[in-house]
Amino acid sequence: MNTKIISKLLVTLGLAFVLGSAITQVHGQGIATIHSTGDVTRGQTGSFVVDYRGTLSWGGTYVKYSVSGTAIPGVDYAALISSVRIDRAHPCNICQGWYYGVIPVKTLPDLRGSFFPQAYSVVVTLEPGLGYAIGEPSSAQVMINP
Repeated sequence: MNTKIISKLLVTLGLAFVLGSAITQVHGQGIATIHSTGDVTRGQTGSFVVDYRGTLSWGGTYVKYSVSGTAIPGVDYAALISSVRIDRAHPCNICQGWYYGVIPVKTLPDLRGSFFPQAYSVVVTLEPGLGYAIGEPSSAQVMINP
């Protein structure tokens, strides 16, 4: 008797898991891409824009990213956090089902006191996460010019 009840419970839980996984993949999957708004002169603020195409839950989603390049966080620009929030407050005005999030790059004065100032790069690369896939382009660059 107990074996039949346990078997039915396991089958029910297994079906619930499979159906729940299928619904999550169909409903919550979006595609994230990135671009920069262009190069900046030191002292200005540049930005990266993460575009998200797909459905969003009411709470939005966070898209993870990594930062690289020749610029040094805390020296050339204010350090960035590792994710950007995409939510319904930022819909694309001309494209249905697209949303975006902005990653600001606030440049800092030249602390090096370089005799020969040079340009430094900030590169942001999107990373995979729950509820979205990475599209192309998956990385973008901002040059900090002297």
